[in-house]
Amino acid sequence: MASPRATGQQQPPLIDDPIREHQKAAAARAAAALVEDGMRLGLGSGSTFAHLLPAIAERGYAGLRCVATSPATAAAAGALGLVVQSLDEVGELDMAIDGADQIDEQGWLVKGGGGAHTREKIVAASARRFVVIASADKAVASIEPPIPLELLRFGVGRTLLSLTPARLRGVDDSPDGGLIADYFGPVGDPRELARRLSATPGVVEHGLFAPEMVSTILIARDSGVELREGAKPS
Repeated sequence: MASPRATGQQQPPLIDDPIREHQKAAAARAAAALVEDGMRLGLGSGSTFAHLLPAIAERGYAGLRCVATSPATAAAAGALGLVVQSLDEVGELDMAIDGADQIDEQGWLVKGGGGAHTREKIVAASARRFVVIASADKAVASIEPPIPLELLRFGVGRTLLSLTPARLRGVDDSPDGGLIADYFGPVGDPRELARRLSATPGVVEHGLFAPEMVSTILIARDSGVELREGAKPS
């Protein structure tokens, strides 16, 4: 049977995996401890945020103003009493916290399993410090396909021809109405691929995040939370 990665299907979160969930919770607690009163905080999306948002709310930070990268994160944060505003209202962020689908040994990330990578990249770029949290299974030796894409609806057939092999997921739109696709070609040098994807007309954004965007990586393992320093100054 073909794997979900091979068929282009997104792997469902393994919420019944106690080891993975324990690691996610540990990474979330470590990230929540980095937040301070009065911060302007970017909040990413994904299954790890089921642990991160309560960890932040439980600490009762005063004057926290949050920017969410997805409607689901905004709703969950608001339900916990966190103040959520738009990025334009908040402006430059002190910190952003987000997960990743892949983290390689050089600090490259792949994001976009949930289709919000355009917003996630804008928020990460708007933060003075970008913290990435993940369970151990997200750490890889090198980046592999698929690479998530957000595409304009106009001329999407022509755009896909320029990105062969790439295909639409068929059911997922971005939070802003773009079409979500995945690129299945070879990655090779992630920086060169990122340049090529960015230069393709019709590509709104791709899911490759360069190491210089990342300040801190927290990877939870059975032995504890591994801290890696990224290329972006903290």
